[in-house]
Amino acid sequence: MVLLVGLSTNRPAGQQSDLSRIKAWWRTLGGDRFAVLPPPTRGRYTQSDGHEDAAEMFATRGIDTDASFAYWHWQSHDAFARSGELTGALYLHWGGDHATVAAGLGDGPPGYRIVDNGPRGAFQLDRVTVVDADGLPDPEDDAGVRQFLARVDEPRHRTARSSEYDPLTAAEERWLHDRLSGPVDLDAAVRFAAPLEHRQALTPDETARLLPAWRGTYAGRLTAWRGWRSVLPALLRQEHPEVWEVAAELGAEAAYALAEHPSPRSLELLRAWALTGDDGAVRGWFRAHHALREPDPVRAAAVLSEELTARTAPEAAQTGILRALREAVTDEPDTRRSPADAFFPLLLATIRFATDDRLPRPLRVAAATAAADTAGRVREAAGRLTDAAEAADALAAVERYETVRDDLLAGTGPDLTGYEGGLGDIYHRYRTLSPADVRWLRDRLADPSTGVQGIAFCLELLHAHGEAAEADLVALLPRWKKELTKQYRTTYTEWRHPLVTLTCLAQDLGHPAAEAMLAWWSKPKPLWKEPVRLLTHLGAPTEEKAAELWEFVVSGGHDTGHLMTWVLLRARLDGTHPLYVAEKLIDEPGIRAYVLHRVLIGVADPAQPLWHYAIDPRSRSWWHRAQEVADDERLSAEARAIGLKAAREHYVTRYPDQVRPALTEGEVKTAHAWLEARADRTAAD
Repeated sequence: MVLLVGLSTNRPAGQQSDLSRIKAWWRTLGGDRFAVLPPPTRGRYTQSDGHEDAAEMFATRGIDTDASFAYWHWQSHDAFARSGELTGALYLHWGGDHATVAAGLGDGPPGYRIVDNGPRGAFQLDRVTVVDADGLPDPEDDAGVRQFLARVDEPRHRTARSSEYDPLTAAEERWLHDRLSGPVDLDAAVRFAAPLEHRQALTPDETARLLPAWRGTYAGRLTAWRGWRSVLPALLRQEHPEVWEVAAELGAEAAYALAEHPSPRSLELLRAWALTGDDGAVRGWFRAHHALREPDPVRAAAVLSEELTARTAPEAAQTGILRALREAVTDEPDTRRSPADAFFPLLLATIRFATDDRLPRPLRVAAATAAADTAGRVREAAGRLTDAAEAADALAAVERYETVRDDLLAGTGPDLTGYEGGLGDIYHRYRTLSPADVRWLRDRLADPSTGVQGIAFCLELLHAHGEAAEADLVALLPRWKKELTKQYRTTYTEWRHPLVTLTCLAQDLGHPAAEAMLAWWSKPKPLWKEPVRLLTHLGAPTEEKAAELWEFVVSGGHDTGHLMTWVLLRARLDGTHPLYVAEKLIDEPGIRAYVLHRVLIGVADPAQPLWHYAIDPRSRSWWHRAQEVADDERLSAEARAIGLKAAREHYVTRYPDQVRPALTEGEVKTAHAWLEARADRTAAD
């Protein structure tokens, strides 16, 4: 029996490509209250770009701004090969009403199917394929093989520590082994080895054949072959004689696999890597040490923390020990579908560690940092506990934490080398700067090890708050030509390119370095700087600079902070709040409404303007600014309506679990109540 799940991807010469067929279908879509954006160019790279394109298209075509829409962006477009063949599911993103979009997309074009991932996910368009009675595809059907592998390699349960997979049927396992039985093809083996080793099913014969091919083809760059993540665990599990030589060559990236197979040799390697500050190695080192030498997790963490301090390992390594300690004492919930209370043990453990005198101070500081913005969630969850003694104990832990928190956090700051979104998540903490914050930010700027991202973050905060000084400029002068003239994308951050901010500071201070920096900005190359050159006009503002900026703003050129820069510049020249400058631009010819709306909310606090490319619906900072604009009675009704509209569209009430840092239920209820209290204004809009 053959089950129809789709069509073969193989097509005769001259037949339309997948891309052509999908585009032809796409052009037929659209109707009442639903529109589709044209296929993307590289300019539509993310979902934010898609929503901006939709706003621009609606304005150009006179489409109601409340209409629903669908699109795909350039990252999704990677699903197509150059030939136009669909090599992966095409993710279709959307905005507006989910049911309207689902109805508008329908079932997809003939030969394809659309998977609806619900109101919080993207739609997926893929080919239909054929499978046999065992659910197995023809090995020659590329799309069928891809879909089968995606199915068997999807975990049934996933946490930050591990993933669990459903067992394979005998037929599925046999089919996978058959794919590895012929001449070694490393590119193909990547796909078939992973689902087998996820069930610890790679055989010694298979690893014995893959290992020499891997080491021979990728000599000196073993991690370049993605299949190593399946082969190394199998080699460790099988105690292969070459495994330690391979692990040493792989380096710290092999830490997770070594931690899964603790031994004196793995402990030695993990320790060496951990002392460099590598997060994965630090956590692996803890796991191996805990398994082999110290059964008490707190004592294990204390010993390793003290060694990290003694060896002057990077501060971030303490966070790695903390994470490993929390993992050791709590059961981590599924990271995909977890109720808020599922994280209660993890959050409570972190709060307890901040006041645990058995732990060295650096580790308690790391715990206090990790617990910031979570005390309310712990207190709320404790209130729902049925055991009164357990609830009282949890509340007492929160009170102890809040007593010591400020002392532990004084003069500390975030990891400046991590994911930039993590820095954005805590941006609201720096709306005001304490003297300790200022000292920490200045120390980071003076530290030669601080990278470009860290410089951008720290300098932006100091400059916006008026705390940046000549000493900060002087500290960075030796680095600006060699390091700060490099491209650094800030489209989706709350800070500008560090050389933009440094140039503004140099001009504000009247420092001689300003002339050299401005001369560099005026040169035609490198090309990356041209879109942000005019942002340097915010330093030492003049009417001439304001005029040049305004000319660009109304030209229709791509806005990467230009309108916000003009508003802040004009406010400085006029000695007024930038909100009132932005307010006057409502309905101004040549000003794009969706850009102005973002700017109006972004400048609500001129001491910390929000430079993100669009209103970030997951950000607490943007939520608070939207509320403030909506409630500012000094503003016009039109300006306040912009703030209220942004607040209505924020995820605080729509998808609160996506807001970062996470909200308490009380905060969500308060947000709903705030909106309900303004329902009359919403109806009037």
